[in-house]
Amino acid sequence: MSKFKVGVVGLHRGKVFVDVFKSHPKTEVVAICDVNSHLLENVGRELGLTDKRMFTSFDDFLSNSPLDIVVIATPIEFHTEQTIKSLEAGKDVLCEQTVAYTMEECEKVVEAVKRTGRVYMMAENYIYFRFMREWKEIVRQGKFGDIIYAENEYFNPIVHLLVDEKTGKFSWRATRAPIWYCAHSIGPLLHLMEDRIVKAMGLLSDFVSYPQYKDYIGFVDMEMATFQTQKGAIIQVLVSNVSPRGHIIYHSLYGTKGYVEAARRGEEGLIFIKDEMSTPSPFPCKIYDENPPEFYMIEDFLKAVETRTRPPIDVIRAMDFTVPGIIAHQSALQGGKWLDVPLFEW
Repeated sequence: MSKFKVGVVGLHRGKVFVDVFKSHPKTEVVAICDVNSHLLENVGRELGLTDKRMFTSFDDFLSNSPLDIVVIATPIEFHTEQTIKSLEAGKDVLCEQTVAYTMEECEKVVEAVKRTGRVYMMAENYIYFRFMREWKEIVRQGKFGDIIYAENEYFNPIVHLLVDEKTGKFSWRATRAPIWYCAHSIGPLLHLMEDRIVKAMGLLSDFVSYPQYKDYIGFVDMEMATFQTQKGAIIQVLVSNVSPRGHIIYHSLYGTKGYVEAARRGEEGLIFIKDEMSTPSPFPCKIYDENPPEFYMIEDFLKAVETRTRPPIDVIRAMDFTVPGIIAHQSALQGGKWLDVPLFEW
């Protein structure tokens, strides 16, 4: 059987996909695209590609490469256009998270997937963390009982990626509301809970840390969202691009028979199962095993491509991981008004 021909656009984040696809026995990376010619040349040289398979124009990349699969790892503002063009060109798509920034763009992507019949998967890698896969098995066995509450803190101090303070030039992230980047927060929780969000309420803090950049929403100190799910559970999320706390990815899950919490420092979280334990016990929260999370993600994606079936994070599930953040920010701009979250369906 011939290998699937893969093209990757956006090599800063996309390099991890290049590495996994180039070593997979069922795929080969035959073309790459990036506006950074130096990065393009370095990755192309590593892959042994000719100049004819390295592109700075996405349209040229799509039109002049023999591709089966397009991997999109560009800034989110380009996801909608590049996804739709790829689908319409007859390619299957693995696209980084989130889907888009607006409801209109989300609707266009869903329509394109339905119309073309191509495989689409959102590349939300956090659900493939080792400890998330372990949590999923415990939830599947019913050991936590009914899940009633979950939370996430996602602090990712990236001021240096929001603005070049020497030149004063702002990046695309500066205009991104923190809660828009919500798939890492709610994606794993919804995956564990097998649930969907139906209502959202958001709140914004002020620009206390960086008042000079108050015209750029990415510099807001904190953005918080509370969500209600279809099954009646509550999810709370707190996100910041500028917090002095440093990088933290914290998830927790609470049920009627137990709970589990990720580590706030190091790799040791906490678990309690009422029917098995008298006191909470340490739980190792490792992200990797012998493979990176992207390895397992790509296995699921390729299975869907081979069998022409829907992958775990198909376009509808991708909306479940994207749309709540869009609505939560709308709520925050309205002073914390509860808003309904639209659900997309097949």
